[in-house]
Amino acid sequence: MGADEVKIYLIRALAATTGGYMAEISDFGTFGRFQETPVGEMSPEMKDAYDFTMKLRGVVPGPHKIWLANPALSKTIVPTGYYYQKESTLTKAEIEIVTNIINGQWRAAYGNYEHEQIGEKQGHLEPKSVEALIAGLPTSFSDPREQSICELALALANHRVVPTGLYKRCKDLLGDAGIVDVTVLMGWFTMVSLTLMAFDVPSNAVGIDQ
Repeated sequence: MGADEVKIYLIRALAATTGGYMAEISDFGTFGRFQETPVGEMSPEMKDAYDFTMKLRGVVPGPHKIWLANPALSKTIVPTGYYYQKESTLTKAEIEIVTNIINGQWRAAYGNYEHEQIGEKQGHLEPKSVEALIAGLPTSFSDPREQSICELALALANHRVVPTGLYKRCKDLLGDAGIVDVTVLMGWFTMVSLTLMAFDVPSNAVGIDQ
């Protein structure tokens, strides 16, 4: 039995011997409110979605743990995440600029915690810039592409209007394919954030090691 499973067992045992306590922890799960299913206990459909995610991502990270509850939908979602990992027209730094803007907008604890680190370590962005993106504070980037992506994402997230001049600058630097990459990525991390918020996933969640 792993450490997380031991923790759950002890809490449930305490709840069973303490009147009324169970109601107070009824939302406790292995990943926020979500109660993960061990691999050996998964239905064939869930196991198929789990294997599909592992094949593309090598892990079942963050919200993917929760999406397994809807295996058919999970299998349609995973390829989009894989695309942004391996095939996007955007660099990792550009992806993390957009990601941290959207995570900051939705304030999902787990997403903000994870991507503050990812933006710095994998995106190689300045810590102060990442912090500003999350907190909605002013920041700028010396790279013209990064700056245009930041402006586009902020314009869409904040005022939902993209001025013609900004569009033309983005078109010149990113092309239509790059603009589509940015807008769909914003939708992707909105979906991620809403999933994490619905299941109240805290910043320090780890889930079952499997």
